[in-house]
Amino acid sequence: MDARARLIDGKAFAASLVERVAAAAARLEAAHGVKPGLAVVIVGEDPASQIYVRNKGETTARAGMRSDTHRLAETTSEAELLALIARLNADPGIHGILVQLPLPGHIDSAAVLGAIDPDKDVDGFHVVNAGRLAVGLTGLVPCTPLGSTMLLKDALGDLSGLNAVVVGRSNIVGKPMAQMLLAENCTVTVAHSRSRDLPAFCRAADILIAAVGRPEMIRGDWIKPGATVIDVGINRVPSADPVKAAEGKTRVVGDVAFAEAVEVAGAITPVPGGVGPMTIACLLANTYTAACRAAGVEPETLAD
Repeated sequence: MDARARLIDGKAFAASLVERVAAAAARLEAAHGVKPGLAVVIVGEDPASQIYVRNKGETTARAGMRSDTHRLAETTSEAELLALIARLNADPGIHGILVQLPLPGHIDSAAVLGAIDPDKDVDGFHVVNAGRLAVGLTGLVPCTPLGSTMLLKDALGDLSGLNAVVVGRSNIVGKPMAQMLLAENCTVTVAHSRSRDLPAFCRAADILIAAVGRPEMIRGDWIKPGATVIDVGINRVPSADPVKAAEGKTRVVGDVAFAEAVEVAGAITPVPGGVGPMTIACLLANTYTAACRAAGVEPETLAD
């Protein structure tokens, strides 16, 4: 019997989810005349952000949705950006608004994110949506925790009663991930860099979520045999090939030491190809959901 962990294929699941969103969006438009619309706003010329924004736009268009991209100069003032958001909030054809981070230093990111209509906040970062999630009300949830939960339920089915440990307490991943696992009736521990005996917490987990932003921090002997590991980390480190490393070449690794973990875990997401592809797919799912709610239509269930 092969003891190595089963790989959770986020890339394949994401492709399937985009197809389901596209089909549901087409039915929404046919039945109710509503075409889900996503507006992405980018300020400045950050190369990585430009790539992300282009991919989001292309995927949105492939799903048959309206895709608007607003590219603003690095010198754009906060007032100008807020004025654009106000126009998008008022546009009935736009159901989702995403402001690509990071923003230039002269712009207050919290003020900008707070200006987005919570019902169009498809990133799920607005304090109103965070509050809705915390108290169990319907809202839009951050894409990475949403995608991670979908992968977990696909891999394990019912999550009720399982011990889940989330390593990381960010507002973007750690905290909403914990809330979503609580909603699935898991017993949840939120651990972090200052937790005493972090390995011991991890070893108690049936589900281990690594979202700490430190390359390969979680070692194989921190993992309970047979546990399901969701590695949210995306970290660039020097290439494993000394020659390539000397040339400045890099590789992407997660927060989990994959080569060690795959020998212990029952199932694990690889990096790349695990949680990452789910982010854009869940962005489209959130946009579809927002369009349905704006139209007073019950959204279809996209993933159990």
